[in-house]
Amino acid sequence: MFKRILMLPCALLLSAPLLAAAASDFHTWAPTPPMGWNSWDNFGTTITEDQTKQQADYMARTLKPHGWEYLVVDIQWYQPSSKGHGYEKGAKLAMDEFSRLVPAPEKFPSARAGAGFRPLADYVHAKGLKFGIHMMRGISRQAVEQNTPLFGTGIRAGQIADRNSVCEWNPDMYGVDMSKPGAQAYYDSLIQLVADWGVDFIKVDDLSRPYHQPEIEALRKAIDKTGRPILLSTSPGETPLSAGAHVTQHANMWRVSDDFWDDWKSLRDQFKRLHDWTPFRISGAWPDADMLPFGTIRFNEHSRFTPDEQTTVMTLWSIARSPLMHGGDMTKTDPFTLSLLTNDEVIAVNQHSENNRQLFRTDDGLIAWIADVPQSRDKYLAVFNTGEKVARVAVKPASLGVGDAAPVRDLWSGKDLGPAGRDFAPEVVPHGARLFRIKAAQ
Repeated sequence: MFKRILMLPCALLLSAPLLAAAASDFHTWAPTPPMGWNSWDNFGTTITEDQTKQQADYMARTLKPHGWEYLVVDIQWYQPSSKGHGYEKGAKLAMDEFSRLVPAPEKFPSARAGAGFRPLADYVHAKGLKFGIHMMRGISRQAVEQNTPLFGTGIRAGQIADRNSVCEWNPDMYGVDMSKPGAQAYYDSLIQLVADWGVDFIKVDDLSRPYHQPEIEALRKAIDKTGRPILLSTSPGETPLSAGAHVTQHANMWRVSDDFWDDWKSLRDQFKRLHDWTPFRISGAWPDADMLPFGTIRFNEHSRFTPDEQTTVMTLWSIARSPLMHGGDMTKTDPFTLSLLTNDEVIAVNQHSENNRQLFRTDDGLIAWIADVPQSRDKYLAVFNTGEKVARVAVKPASLGVGDAAPVRDLWSGKDLGPAGRDFAPEVVPHGARLFRIKAAQ
């Protein structure tokens, strides 16, 4: 008999301020978890315009019919000589006359003559997709050292910089002291420039550990001022749960961990994190378990996750309604990876389920999550085996509010399995997962 750790119903955990946050305008821009692709896992700091277009072509042709739509250029698009997944201290950055970083033309030729990302965004939009970029919190050290002016003000970069607020892993930026005159004006001009480029999504880094509340609020104000529906993703690091009520009112998604790679321990740790964030999961504001390191990553390496572990990732991200951001080189997608990314019944769990929550977690690593199927008495059930031996994960249909005769559909295989029975106990391989729709008896 397994010792079970019982969980409170999600409805009992939600507070009135969180429910009120859902009414804020920006939440309507992401009514379901965003789905897309990000360049970091495979291209690191080196993504180019041509490579971005190739990814856009593949997404539009193959993944867009399944709901994938955001194409995100990650870090150091402004650094012409960046290499790998590291950073060069003191590198010269592409910057305009008003202290704002711009795309390096060596990587993005169409950005010349002040065009910025507009031509590339137009290309992506013409494919029926949305365009996003990575940004770093703050103002560049280069701008501060040169003391360049801020747009529309008589203030210069050095007057708003907080030289004691620096990123521990990236040498490009200083934080902005939001108590200084011109600080909000800087963020307003920066985000307006991004809006003018046609950007639909910004992933802003170095915001979460420590939690930089003043600059998160500045970004929210700046985005809203543009009038353009730009999704805000805060990153990286483990956003503190104590900031949950605040971040749901300012961002569309936020990271719950450091960078997630193809490592079993990292995956195992995400279960608790996603469970802990359950009270703060509302429409338009999504706890983000980070990118899907599937297929070809790290400059042409294959993911170290086994097929069973990749199925676990996709199942957990779906039942917990994490944003789905693929990290592999889409142009080198193998058949198994494609099967993960195009299973519409699994994607529907991520996009349209409700009341998602952990049902139990046993001491020996068997885990179950459940969710409601909208406008139905049906339930979604995900079962996981984080142990090292094949095991059966027993779930009584009565605990799900369905009868023993409830028909079961296996969403990964696409097969109907017949009635659940009194003791539904599907077999799950080590590090594996299974995902079901259990239909309420009529």
